[in-house]
Amino acid sequence: MKKLFNYNEADSFVHNLSGVSKLIGFLAMTFTVMLTFDVRVIGVVMVLAVLTFRVSGIKLRDLKVVLYYISFFVTLNFIMTFIFDPRYGVRLYGTEHVLFTITERYTMTEEQLFYQLTKISKYAATIPFGLLFFLTTHPSEFAASMNRIGLHYKVAYTVSLTLRYLPDIYSEYQIISKAQQARGLEMSKKQKFGKRIKEYFKMIFPLIMSSLDRINNISDAMDLRGFAKHNKRTWYHTRKLSRNDIMVIIFTVTIFAGSVAVTIFINHGRFWNPFI
Repeated sequence: MKKLFNYNEADSFVHNLSGVSKLIGFLAMTFTVMLTFDVRVIGVVMVLAVLTFRVSGIKLRDLKVVLYYISFFVTLNFIMTFIFDPRYGVRLYGTEHVLFTITERYTMTEEQLFYQLTKISKYAATIPFGLLFFLTTHPSEFAASMNRIGLHYKVAYTVSLTLRYLPDIYSEYQIISKAQQARGLEMSKKQKFGKRIKEYFKMIFPLIMSSLDRINNISDAMDLRGFAKHNKRTWYHTRKLSRNDIMVIIFTVTIFAGSVAVTIFINHGRFWNPFI
């Protein structure tokens, strides 16, 4: 959690970009992948994600825990997609090439496998850009970036403060957990799963209460300082757009426009069908 939402200060091309250009680039890549199910387009975005990660200098081993969670949920999504609708790919692409049969209902086809792998590739293409945006954007610049692309500053501040305090909430959770274990509460895998869940909920309740109290204190302090009195505001930490920022914005928006063109004029829809 700390690694995911903490700013990772460094001197790299990605870190030196303005938060505005990184946010626009992240949104452009996200919309590009959301728009299409063409693995050729998604593959281009995946390559860009890998290259951007290398340029940023962030090591994957620093995100090991986060990647474990992401892998778990992506795998779960893959399994549940097949369980609930194992023939969606056949209906979607209009052909059927059987790979193997589990039961009469559950038959894995090339079409279904291709569809599900395409879904996984969409996650693999967008998640790295999201991680990079959080890890390389200074927290003080985060709200300013969202405000500069049109989001009201009150909403931008809300999102920014939430991300700022997530690591603190996680740290408090660890402190409470260790304190409970020091008192003899068994929280390891030796304890029954149901019992562990029950004890986790007992820890979460005081954590929620302390978080609400902190939110109330911050809200009162901001009200006393006249926050939200005016429709616009200035920002203490912001960065002017450089030539690199302009290049990144143009490049990512061009990729999005290219994805739209492929969807409309080549595929005539969101899906690319390699089976016909």
